[in-house]
Amino acid sequence: MVFSLGALAVLGAVWIAPAFAAEVAGVKIEDKTSVANTELSLTGAGLRRRAFFQVYAIGLYVQDRKADPLSQPGPKRVQIHMLRDVGADTFTEALADGIKANHGEAEAKALEPRVKELGATIAGIKEAKKGMTIALDWTGKATQVVVDGKAVGQPIAGEDFYRALLRIWLGDKPVQEDLKKSLLGS
Repeated sequence: MVFSLGALAVLGAVWIAPAFAAEVAGVKIEDKTSVANTELSLTGAGLRRRAFFQVYAIGLYVQDRKADPLSQPGPKRVQIHMLRDVGADTFTEALADGIKANHGEAEAKALEPRVKELGATIAGIKEAKKGMTIALDWTGKATQVVVDGKAVGQPIAGEDFYRALLRIWLGDKPVQEDLKKSLLGS
């Protein structure tokens, strides 16, 4: 079989190009990512809406797509692609509200100091700007905020805190029911 130089160039581009598993509101969501030297697979992706506005596209990455993301061990990632500008206070408040909605009063109170740590990290970026990518990574040891590929702030201890973050989207009272289904690939 003989291939022209142009055909080989096209085949080469296909082999080199990253695999995109989903496209949400024009954002290409990659099929794989890596956290703490562990390859993760996309379980699902969706769109967060608020009233008539598209706020962000989001993808959930875990090691085992078939296992429950909340209970499976090991690194995980929630990757948020901002579709509009959102102030740091508004962004943090939305995360805190999502945690409160999915936890009892005592649990939410116990998580409060770490929610404040997360808030301080988000305040450091001042604004979640349109086009920015914010990842919330569970490294297996701590929650790390990653903005546009660079770790920001101090790692936040406690797997319970990361599970609390996941419950914002996957809990009994998710921020958006259809988004929960999308993230779980259902």
